Amino acid sequence: MPKSQLLELYAHGLGVIQDARLEFGPGFNVLTGETGAGKTLLLGALDLCLGGDGSVTRAAIAPDMRAAAVFDLSGEREIVLTRESGTTGRLRSSIDGAPSSAEALRSLADQLIVIHGQHDSLTLRNRGEVLRLIDARGDVSVEQLTQTRRALHDAQRERSSLGGDGEARARELDFVTFQIAELEDATIRSAHELEETLEELTRLTELRDGQVALVAVLDELDADGDGAVLATFARTINNLPRGEAYDPSRDGLRAALEQARDAVRELAALTDPDSFDASALKELEDRASVLQALVRKYGSLSVALTTLDEYRARHVALEQASSRTLTLDAEIDTLSARVVSSAAAALRERVAAASSLSAAVASQLPRVALAHAELRFVVAGEDGADAQILFTPNPGQPEGPLAALASGGELSRVLLALSLESADADVVAVFDEVDAGVGGQVAQQIGECLRELGQHQQVLAVTHLATVAAKADHHFVIEKRFESDDVFTSVRALSGEARVDEIARMLAGDEITVESRALAQQMLET
Repeated sequence: MPKSQLLELYAHGLGVIQDARLEFGPGFNVLTGETGAGKTLLLGALDLCLGGDGSVTRAAIAPDMRAAAVFDLSGEREIVLTRESGTTGRLRSSIDGAPSSAEALRSLADQLIVIHGQHDSLTLRNRGEVLRLIDARGDVSVEQLTQTRRALHDAQRERSSLGGDGEARARELDFVTFQIAELEDATIRSAHELEETLEELTRLTELRDGQVALVAVLDELDADGDGAVLATFARTINNLPRGEAYDPSRDGLRAALEQARDAVRELAALTDPDSFDASALKELEDRASVLQALVRKYGSLSVALTTLDEYRARHVALEQASSRTLTLDAEIDTLSARVVSSAAAALRERVAAASSLSAAVASQLPRVALAHAELRFVVAGEDGADAQILFTPNPGQPEGPLAALASGGELSRVLLALSLESADADVVAVFDEVDAGVGGQVAQQIGECLRELGQHQQVLAVTHLATVAAKADHHFVIEKRFESDDVFTSVRALSGEARVDEIARMLAGDEITVESRALAQQMLET
């Protein structure tokens, strides 16, 4: 991760801040000013640029609010994080001028900066982060353990997919074999075979029914028996009286009889006993029944064919499972033993690292006004991954989780002590009133700690103490001014006599004396 440095912070339309621009330098940067001047708002502007929800500054956000933070990454490139509000009050995010999201800003912020406030020292509340600090202290690597656990999980999952124990696998193999036999016996030719079979069955049935009806009609019209229609018609014609008067009618009826017999002969020509096969019709009916049963069971013939392929693949896998199971069982035993061994080694390394880090941080506690406090890092679990910080502010009192027992000021100062022993030189560290509630020699020690930390990474601190401010490499003052009925805040970078005056003000109040200036000058020189 590249080393980051906050180059510039800009805020517009945020409470009493109309326009403020701070250009920070390397090392220890300090912000001072009277209470209510806007220091919290500036940190709120920074929090917005880092993807914060603006909870601290929400009430102060104007419709045209804009906040921007410019970071330098190892001197190679700059990145600009911006938040703006529109007329609806909705906050918009951008990275290097391109629209983005608050989540993307937060993801970048984790790589650029860490803010330690009295109520949001998340580094010490998050057990994962505590574990990271311990691992960094002892140079503990659990990559091999993680890979072994993943391999064990994969082997166990494959072992389970093979059908569990031998009896369960045998039962499943019997079931799959039965299903395959049923589907193979059906010999489904295609996904559309049922529709095709029903169409052919309908055609043959209509043909059969038509032939039966045709034979019945021919029998009624011109059968050999005396009851046939045409035979009766012929006898009736013969029974007509004789005489010339009846001859025309007789001739006409005989002509009609011959015409009817011709029509019957044409119908007879349509009869074909071989036009359909009764056995074929029966086979089609039986086939349709088989296919319809499969459709009821599987939903469609297409699904049945797909299921057959799946059963065949499962059948192969189950048959191969026995030999693969033996291999997997041996592999699982080996991996399980390796996990236990690696986890035990990780636990030992983390216990040693936690002890070392505890001793190192404890040596820094007197420097941050926690001389009587006790703190230790502890790890638990198979591999020591369950990490936490136990704390007691005074000797003789029971210890407990740091986040539960430490006050806001104590939490910030513990973070400072920890930073001195495990500084992350790649990110910017921001301390919000880490010196609250202390003074005198302790305040001077905290200032020295912040200056020392600034030698490894860029540090920003908000303070009300002159002894802390005097230790900074770069000093900014936040001032309020009143114009008519409005209040405005401005920010100035201080150097020379202007910085002496600000340190003197912090020592003696608004009425700067010769003595306070002399003391301020001495503090800056030393």
